[in-house]
Amino acid sequence: MGSIRNFLKDNVRQYGMLIALVVIMLFFQVATGGVLLVPMNVTNLVLQNAYVFILAIGMTLCILTGGNIDLSVGSVVAFISALCGTFVITLHLNVWLSMGLVLLVGLAIGVWQGFWIAYLRLPAFIVTLAGMLTFRGLTVFMLKGLTIGPFPDVFQQISSGFVPDLLGGEDAVLNIMTLVVGAVIAGLYVLVQFSQRLHRKRNGYASAPFGLFLAGVVLVVAVIGIASYWLASYRGLPIIFIIIGILVVAYSFFTIRTVPGRNLYAMGGNEKAAQLSGINTNRVLFFTYVNMGILSAVAGIAVSSRLNAASPLAGQNFELDAIAACYIGGASATGGIGTIVGAIIGALVMGVLNNGMSILGIGSDIQQVVKGLVLLFAVAFDVLSKRKARV
Repeated sequence: MGSIRNFLKDNVRQYGMLIALVVIMLFFQVATGGVLLVPMNVTNLVLQNAYVFILAIGMTLCILTGGNIDLSVGSVVAFISALCGTFVITLHLNVWLSMGLVLLVGLAIGVWQGFWIAYLRLPAFIVTLAGMLTFRGLTVFMLKGLTIGPFPDVFQQISSGFVPDLLGGEDAVLNIMTLVVGAVIAGLYVLVQFSQRLHRKRNGYASAPFGLFLAGVVLVVAVIGIASYWLASYRGLPIIFIIIGILVVAYSFFTIRTVPGRNLYAMGGNEKAAQLSGINTNRVLFFTYVNMGILSAVAGIAVSSRLNAASPLAGQNFELDAIAACYIGGASATGGIGTIVGAIIGALVMGVLNNGMSILGIGSDIQQVVKGLVLLFAVAFDVLSKRKARV
């Protein structure tokens, strides 16, 4: 018990918000009379917060480099949405060609902002604040203050479509393919966790006590199984869920298993030391904002598809949602600490709070107060825990 207690104490950041998410979900499940975790509502929770998941992944990389943030992502999402509407609805271009073009625009936006931040060393806050104003203005200019729509069905399917059940057919009570995919994911998770534990043991690295490790694996497998059942009980796997899953796996692998990914942590921990060790910190910083531009374009496509329209009001406060998700999920305000999975947990906390309070009929004003306090306490916990560690 002593070793387990010490391990939890040393890894309180990693497990704290996961426990908090479970508690929040249980609270709203009881408070809403079981409505929160109804299969249809779980699916809607994923669909409604897809943009937060996508943006939080990119924002995590920015924060890792030293607490930098990107204030322009909401306006970039709106600008990309306006471009989607212009290309697909106004100019009648092919949907796939249009998506390729807007992704290139997102790349160009990232290159533009990354150049000022990484190579001219202008403060990221100023550059992205300028971007927030610029791209919001361009959005209004392009749309002339009007909302345009609807999009073709194939475009709507990105955020509203579901993967067909190739194993159970349309008349099946449960989506069999979703259950199979869930089982495969759970199996791969167990395999990876035990492989990583053996690797750490073999190389003499510290690892969790086996009882705690096994309990954690069982808990995650149970969550995957329950989530698969919920999705299978409604309409199966949303297409946007697959996209988010691929992004989470890819970026988690990148940050944890690759040298460029580890360079992000090194730069955030101590940029001068990273430079002396041979890391090109300008290139690392440039990459993070190029990547943020591309993911903002992906989020813009998802939002356009979800709304089935391009609106000059799209993307408002999206940057705040993404930043809050990262900090609530355990990212450090000074950089060098944070994970992709943590950001997703933070986004889920925000999404569950929004959804639960909406079901209970709590007004948007009170919702903003609650989310603001949650963000404040999360960052305060980070700062105070660091101060205590130094003492």
